Amino acid sequence: MAPVFGRRLRRGAVTSAVAAAAVAALAASQAPGVTDVPRGDRTAGAADTPPPGDSATGDSPYYTDLPPLKSPTPLPPNGGDKEAEAGLPATVLDAYKKAEATLADTKPGCNVPWQLLAAIGKVESGHARGGRVDANGTTLKSITGPPLNGDGFAKITDTDRGVLDGDTTHDRAVGPMQFIPSTWATSGQDGNNDGKKDPNNVYDAALAAGHYLCANDRDLADEDDLHKAILSYNRSTEYLNTVLSWLEYYRNGTHEVPDGKGVLPDDRSDDRTRNPGLTPGGSGSNGNRDMTGTYEPPRNNDKPGNGGKPGNGGKPGNDDKPGNGDDKPAPTPAQQVARLKDAGTGTLAATAGDAFAGRVQVRTESKSGSGVAKVKVKFRVVGDTDARFEGGARSVVVTTTAAGRATAPVLQAGEKTGQFTVRATVVGRKLTGLDYAAKVTARQADALARTSDKPLVCEAGKEFADQVEVKATYKGRAAAGVATTATLIKSATDAGPNDKGPYFKDASGNPVRVLKGLKTDANGLLKLPKLYADDAAGTYLLRVVTVGGATVTVELKVTAPATSTDPATPPASTTPPASTTPTAPTTQATPTA
Repeated sequence: MAPVFGRRLRRGAVTSAVAAAAVAALAASQAPGVTDVPRGDRTAGAADTPPPGDSATGDSPYYTDLPPLKSPTPLPPNGGDKEAEAGLPATVLDAYKKAEATLADTKPGCNVPWQLLAAIGKVESGHARGGRVDANGTTLKSITGPPLNGDGFAKITDTDRGVLDGDTTHDRAVGPMQFIPSTWATSGQDGNNDGKKDPNNVYDAALAAGHYLCANDRDLADEDDLHKAILSYNRSTEYLNTVLSWLEYYRNGTHEVPDGKGVLPDDRSDDRTRNPGLTPGGSGSNGNRDMTGTYEPPRNNDKPGNGGKPGNGGKPGNDDKPGNGDDKPAPTPAQQVARLKDAGTGTLAATAGDAFAGRVQVRTESKSGSGVAKVKVKFRVVGDTDARFEGGARSVVVTTTAAGRATAPVLQAGEKTGQFTVRATVVGRKLTGLDYAAKVTARQADALARTSDKPLVCEAGKEFADQVEVKATYKGRAAAGVATTATLIKSATDAGPNDKGPYFKDASGNPVRVLKGLKTDANGLLKLPKLYADDAAGTYLLRVVTVGGATVTVELKVTAPATSTDPATPPASTTPPASTTPTAPTTQATPTA
């Protein structure tokens, strides 16, 4: 986190190496057809800001107001002192949280916190001008940025014929999350299920922002991905730091306020260059101007001289003076971590479909060896496996306890057998992670038996009347889903497939004497297909074997075919009797094998 002084961030003191690298990478991928123009009105460090390219907002202006120095604390349910900047308009807050819930289902690996959507919504539009929305979440008045005409901004010619932004010459950013029309055309969402995708609706816009941030398979629990996502929204290092400031602030606590009662921002990124004599948010400010440039009178509580508290018009208080010991921020919990150590993780092994008995446990330690609390640790399943953490997630983030310990959720094995890795890393800290080997073995059975003792007898050339059914158990309990093989063997001492005697049939009706890929059902039962006998009489053996070595051998008897003529009955004459009356010819059915 960059140091925060009152409501302002010290310009130039907040640039991080990661942010700079991400900005450089984005600059390298500048979109074709976008004109590179001077960016002097973007940030104080405009010379270090890359040219505009693909971004959600077209790198439009944004609000640079920053949260108070002290983060809010959880508030009592019956009221109490409430920090104004921590209040989020009810409908807007609901939109952010619903977007988070939807994305948790549709993009579970992205890990989008609603506080990030709130931070961007604050910076882009002041939460739709303090929550000035109707009951459906649509802004009461359109929020439109300045024309992207190359005059201090990117030059983006009209792409929507003015349908969304009302400008048929140039594009403008639109709505509470400030999407340019060309980006909305590909990223727009229907967040309130009304059948429309409206950038002026906070539900639609918040969900669209989440989808946009999740592009390129980003995992926002990872600091690098988080920074890249924010910079893709607006490619400015100062924008990144402003959003991160609000993200941290909202993570420490918020409260709900009525729609229309949210705190309105004062300072816009383009004010400082277009009006160089204005102090950000001070008495020379243009007041609470919205993104269309429409003037709104300052609020009654915007009185100067109250020590830099919210509502003083943005005048710095005593906390904004250098040399008061606040210039160097306290290290974050992640920055205090010197190493990540195992904390008693057991063997990670499970049978397919079962939960792993062991859980990954790690400890974050400082240089002195003490545990570091409130550190975010990411656990991730790596490798070709369908094993997942409880709830179906491939990666989860867990915050360490007061003792610095983090325990991964229960791991559930899928059907795919083999080895994979569970990796633990510290979020926001470049430290060597810990890899744990995990293994999924096939379901097993230690006993197998027929469910009936009825003899299996068949006449040569016919089919057995009864099918063979077996039951598999493991430690006395039904063994479900156990892989099984059935083979008509040569003899008790030779388990090779027989070339005569009983057989199964394949889909084409051809004889088959080995069946693989069979599995027991939920009750451990397996009923084999029908058996047929060829013309060789005798006693034969069927052997059924499961994974785990459970075996049962079944005896099959094939008897000689019955004679078709009874010796006590004289054979029928082959010469038909003479008759004066013609009779219809008769036919005799011939038995088929």
